[in-house]
Amino acid sequence: MAYGESLFDILYLLFAIISGIVMLVKARTGIARKMGAAALILGVGDAFHLVPRVLRYFTDLDLTAALGIGKLITSITMTVFYVLLYAIWVDSGETRPPRALTATVWGLAAVRVALCMLPQNEWLQNSNDWLWGTIRNIPFAALGAIIVVLYFRRRHDRRFQAVWLLVLLSFLFYLPVAIGASFVPLLGMLMLPKTVCYILLIGVFLSAVRRENASA
Repeated sequence: MAYGESLFDILYLLFAIISGIVMLVKARTGIARKMGAAALILGVGDAFHLVPRVLRYFTDLDLTAALGIGKLITSITMTVFYVLLYAIWVDSGETRPPRALTATVWGLAAVRVALCMLPQNEWLQNSNDWLWGTIRNIPFAALGAIIVVLYFRRRHDRRFQAVWLLVLLSFLFYLPVAIGASFVPLLGMLMLPKTVCYILLIGVFLSAVRRENASA
């Protein structure tokens, strides 16, 4: 189990980070650069959490604080990732979105980050407190729901046809872990299919960047 999970995590991080760099280097349009940045932020942010997890299996080091801080950083970078998903949606459309929608997206992201920064989360103790796990994920879930609805309404765009479903599935896998893993540790296994959803999202970005560059 340790070897399999560690290998999967390492391959995922390498794929996300390398894909992000490649997209940024080859990008010829603003939307392509945003997709590259999203993939890179996803990979780098997850590395702060996944690398200590891998090290925990193969060393005797006390990585409690590193795991907790890694979860904090990942929580923030994941929020940035969804803001970038919104920016990609904006750039892919023909009209500008209502200001209220943009304000809502930024407001939810700001509230999420602010909640993550509160000491009650006890990141240094790598706490899995269900109450704060629920509180800090309320604005995050609302942000995800907005992204799902927006991409679903624009599902005719072949570049991003699958985004709404992958985001929806990633949240369906993630939220039970964030809220209930302290009661049922086996729920942590749902992070595997959640990560697969992100791998597929990066695949969507890679394909879309190729289309963007071809038409640029």
